[in-house]
Amino acid sequence: MPIPTIDPSTYADQLADKVSQFKHNFAAFELPEPEVFASEPLHYRMRAEFRMWHDGERIDYAMFDPAEPKVPVTIEHFPQACEAISAMMPRLRERLQGSQALRHRLFQVDFLATLSGEMLITLVYHRPLDESWEPAARELAAELGVKLIGRSRKQKIVLEQDWVLESFELNGRQLRYQQIEGSFTQPNAGVNRKMLGWACAQTASLDGDLLELYCGNGNFTVALAPCFGRVLATEVSKTSVGAANYNLLANGVDNVQMVRMSSDEISGALARTREYLRMKDVDLDSYRFTTLFVDPPRSGLDAPTVELARGFDRILYISCNPQTLQDNVAALQGTHQISAAAVFDQFPYTHHLECGLLLTRR
Repeated sequence: MPIPTIDPSTYADQLADKVSQFKHNFAAFELPEPEVFASEPLHYRMRAEFRMWHDGERIDYAMFDPAEPKVPVTIEHFPQACEAISAMMPRLRERLQGSQALRHRLFQVDFLATLSGEMLITLVYHRPLDESWEPAARELAAELGVKLIGRSRKQKIVLEQDWVLESFELNGRQLRYQQIEGSFTQPNAGVNRKMLGWACAQTASLDGDLLELYCGNGNFTVALAPCFGRVLATEVSKTSVGAANYNLLANGVDNVQMVRMSSDEISGALARTREYLRMKDVDLDSYRFTTLFVDPPRSGLDAPTVELARGFDRILYISCNPQTLQDNVAALQGTHQISAAAVFDQFPYTHHLECGLLLTRR
């Protein structure tokens, strides 16, 4: 995908085009009028990654257009980035420029910021980090007021911690999330809050227990848990499961049981076709599942998970790929219909569109 042109004057029209395409693609499923959640037109990304381009003694942030992958596009300003990252970028570049220990063979810089004001910067190198790197890096971190990590092949130096703590208000609750370097987090924090709010609104009057697949660091788990009696949440990544457990404790959520399992494994466990040692402390018969929540990868739900979904009264589905969502909805047409829909513009000025559907049993 080419590097997008950022022009706030065109944002409303671009979003309208994406919504129109979404409605056209789902018209055959009697799609209700979707709620539309726009992004801020500027300064919306809480994550950013840049190559560092070396030209003699000078370094610059750079990106590459897939149409010309060998030609760097140096970045002076990156209006997509949140204001904290935008303000940090020139300060960091200037400081790196003046330090041979930090600049030498620096390959990439990754930023992770939060609404709560924390920031983590990762410096990635094409060389082993020697004894001169850490003192210079500690001085840099103290000067900029950030957390800092150094990476090279088979090497990771964490100066303080490799995570930041996000915090924001949602429906009268102050939610807190540990976000770990290198793990998935929602890039558009403002739109993420709107996604959480919409999901909570869909479940506010529901009863029974919730099964959540692909829970990640508990982004939706923490928000949705008060809407249900009990929640069984699954995630395959060990790092994300650790973060999710941290986040449940940090938010005082005590009705969630976490299991590190893939979607096809939990499908087999629920169908009683296979027993798993990881489920030894889970009494599946004690749950009264009425709702399934899924936020799958771009590939959508596989066939066993679609079959699992057919057994639920309600399916709350957040998707980052409308095409695979369309395929999954088609596969569920015999048992479920769309009761509510929403689109969330996580990535302005691109063709990407996050969307949400509430499917209910016919």
